[in-house]
Amino acid sequence: MSYVSPPEFVTKMIDAGESKIFMSARDALIRAYMAGAILALAAAFAVTVTVQTGSALVGALLFPVGFCMLYLLGFDLLTGVFTLTPLAWLDKRPGVRLSGVLRNWGLVFIGNFAGALTVAVLMAITFTFAFSVDPNEVGQKIGTIGTGRTVGYAEHGAAGMLTLFVRAVLCNWMVSTGVVAAMMSNSVSGKVIGMWMPILVFFYMGFEHSVVNMFLFPSGLMLGGDFTFGDYLLWNELPTVVGNLVGGVTFVGLTLYATHNRTKTPHALQREPGDPVGAS
Repeated sequence: MSYVSPPEFVTKMIDAGESKIFMSARDALIRAYMAGAILALAAAFAVTVTVQTGSALVGALLFPVGFCMLYLLGFDLLTGVFTLTPLAWLDKRPGVRLSGVLRNWGLVFIGNFAGALTVAVLMAITFTFAFSVDPNEVGQKIGTIGTGRTVGYAEHGAAGMLTLFVRAVLCNWMVSTGVVAAMMSNSVSGKVIGMWMPILVFFYMGFEHSVVNMFLFPSGLMLGGDFTFGDYLLWNELPTVVGNLVGGVTFVGLTLYATHNRTKTPHALQREPGDPVGAS
């Protein structure tokens, strides 16, 4: 069967989190590097499509191609490990410690940033003919994105910081739902369809994704964005990381774990074979 029931895919979530915790530093860095690079290319692609068509919806519809590719290739994003690895610790899997969870997060952050930064440099070169001319239209757009989503938040003070944080929470609610949705099917087409929907929502709504921002803001600095690296860290990346963590853990990981793993199904409740648990 293509469909995987909730109790089954929640077990797969815990298994995946456990495997990532015990992964070697070499493999964690390689997989995170490639994930950051592919997602950065997808972001550059989406911005290019948006500029050329004048439609943000078209860009958002096509952006999930990068997420699908990196997931199917077995690469890791910080937003995904935020959701999956704590479950193995909560489930008391043998040998799993909080230090192992934190180690994985650190390695994936480094790898994602390195991959996204590599693509930021490469795309900045393509947008400027190796920095010999002013950025093209797409490059200029990336620069304005970086300015609006750093200095733009700072202009509103505490309200801006709260807005940034909430957008980051909402982002990983959707992105981690995409990670989980891929586990609901055993077919490639089913995984892709499941991932595509929530990733489309996050990108079109302009929510804040820490790894996408690892590309947008460094490249924006190279392409003339009117903000500083300090603005990027304080008024985007660091609050976004915290918000992504909260969104993934609370709205996806813990909720699914609590109701589909920790809850025992009453024996008196009868279901037809193949019916998803919890379906009405």
